[in-house]
Amino acid sequence: MAERRVNVGWAEGLHARPASIFVRAATASGIPVTIAKPDTAPVNAASMLAVLGLGVQGGEEIVLSADADGAEAALERLAKLVAEGLDELPETV
Repeated sequence: MAERRVNVGWAEGLHARPASIFVRAATASGIPVTIAKPDTAPVNAASMLAVLGLGVQGGEEIVLSADADGAEAALERLAKLVAEGLDELPETV
């Protein structure tokens, strides 16, 4: 199981537009990814409702996890997206 802990770089947290960007990126990874706040149950990172339901604020730590071939690279890209508050998934890390 690969895991990344990252602080959210979007000032507004994972709400509306940033959540949409994140969910599209998680879906594009092609592997099942989960997202959670520390000490909470993980949810499907490809589900907009589940991600919004976490209520993640800017600067809060989240935990990204995946258990599949390519998980390390996918989580690295998603962590970069979240930490830097990017508008789209980076092509390379």
